Amino acid sequence: MPRIFSQIGRLLRLCVAGPGGRTGLALLTVVLGLNLGSVYVSLLLIDWNAQFYGALEKRDAAAAVNQIGVFGLLVAVNAAVYLSAVYLRKSVQIRWRLALTSAALDRWLDGRTHVRLRQNNAAPDNPDQRIAEDCRLFVDKFTEEGLEVVTSIVGLVSYVALLWSLSSFPLAFTLFGVAVEIPRYMVWAAPVYVLISSGLTHWLGRPLLALNAQQQSREADFRFALARLRESSDAVALMAGEAAERRVLDARFGAITRNWRALMNRDLILGCFTRPYHSTVLRIPMFLALPAYLAGHVALGGLMKLASAFQNVVTTLSWFIFSYRNLAELAAAIRRLDGFLDALGRAAEREGVRAATSGLDQLSIQGLALATPEGRALNILADMRLERGENAWLAGASGIGKSTLIKAMAGLWLHGEGRVTLPAGRRIAFLPQAVYLPLADLRTVLAYPQDPAMLPRRAYAEALELVGLEHRLPGLDDDEPPLGLSGGEQQRLALARLVLARPDWAVLDEPTSALDSAAEAQLFAVLRAALPHTSFVVVAHREPAGLGPLRRIELEPYRLEAVS
Repeated sequence: MPRIFSQIGRLLRLCVAGPGGRTGLALLTVVLGLNLGSVYVSLLLIDWNAQFYGALEKRDAAAAVNQIGVFGLLVAVNAAVYLSAVYLRKSVQIRWRLALTSAALDRWLDGRTHVRLRQNNAAPDNPDQRIAEDCRLFVDKFTEEGLEVVTSIVGLVSYVALLWSLSSFPLAFTLFGVAVEIPRYMVWAAPVYVLISSGLTHWLGRPLLALNAQQQSREADFRFALARLRESSDAVALMAGEAAERRVLDARFGAITRNWRALMNRDLILGCFTRPYHSTVLRIPMFLALPAYLAGHVALGGLMKLASAFQNVVTTLSWFIFSYRNLAELAAAIRRLDGFLDALGRAAEREGVRAATSGLDQLSIQGLALATPEGRALNILADMRLERGENAWLAGASGIGKSTLIKAMAGLWLHGEGRVTLPAGRRIAFLPQAVYLPLADLRTVLAYPQDPAMLPRRAYAEALELVGLEHRLPGLDDDEPPLGLSGGEQQRLALARLVLARPDWAVLDEPTSALDSAAEAQLFAVLRAALPHTSFVVVAHREPAGLGPLRRIELEPYRLEAVS
């Protein structure tokens, strides 16, 4: 239990420290004040019960009508307090959700932790779901249930004090010939009744915690599979893979269905107790107060006031029972978020291939030996140094880890050893093998990751013309993402992005694999002319033509030599 309190404290500190967090805390204090005001209104309504039913018992029409007016006023005040509290609480929720989401995104994106996390076999699944869904769940459920528990504690003290003053009479009866007398029995009956009920609720509903966490994970897996199919629909259609994709989707939805049925069964088991409890909790106070009324200790108005006070005590104590499902969802979200933040911290601190910078305008590699996340050795690279103005071709057999070498040069690979030193203060561009196209208009896609407003339209047009995409010029004035780009067009667009960035060093991973040799030579010649001062490091299966003199660097497979 102390563990979950430390987890809550950690998440709350992120909520308060973020943008709008302190304002949210101030608003939450106002909401708490309004909730405590509703407790006071409830005390007035308890007293109203005595006044109204006392008037009915005396058949005092004027007093009864007057109490109806008082009731209307109390209801209006209670509604105003409730609606104000809900409105302000929702304002707190969006502020704190923004703060918590921003903190999670900062930790995920800063220092390229997101890619480091993927290289860990024990990494948390579905980081998108943890950031988007769990941040919302934590803030919503915590603000609702956290306020409720504080209000319940204050209300409980108030209601118990009132019940104590009202139930001065004992409950006397004979059990197996022994006279038994329980003083102020109404006060003791409430916690005993709720304690037994709460224990049963927790025992029956405890499996919901794990089932809710699993349901969120299964739903996220299914959404990911759908998104992946949407992004790869052309490839799937060309390979006639719809049936295979359907099997994958059916399997993932089958996992959702199985977990949902387990949730249904557990909800049914829990509901077999909680539903009757909800139906009887408002009647039990009346039944327990009847002995006092029948014994003549209280009049009808006193009976109703006593029953109302007892009902408020029981309802307040029953917060745990009424909120059990919400608490299970909250606990699951807390556990997932805390685990996610821990994993981000470990990924950010982990060191692998060392990446450094120096004041020399050169790229150097020393003692580099790369491996897969599972520990399988990939390749070794002899110490090398590239001076500014030199161009290099990194060659090697398929599967030797050429793309992994690019990641190591960018400081993104954790598995292996060695050192990569890049020139400080120089613009270095890395082009991955898979062209990334953000969901944005053509200008944003071309400028990525720069701000598209920093470049004039003429620069975009010239870049498109240089790489042979002049037919895409009308798209510069559209607000929609470019559609229908072939593999070759995507690679041309990536090279246009390079022209706009004008880097000092460009490290390219298979930048023309979707183009023929003639188109490749033409594009590289255009790049060389457009970027005369850029040093190129190219990973490719065939020698890049058109870049001018190249230094060939061969990657060798890692070999363990037998020791005699």
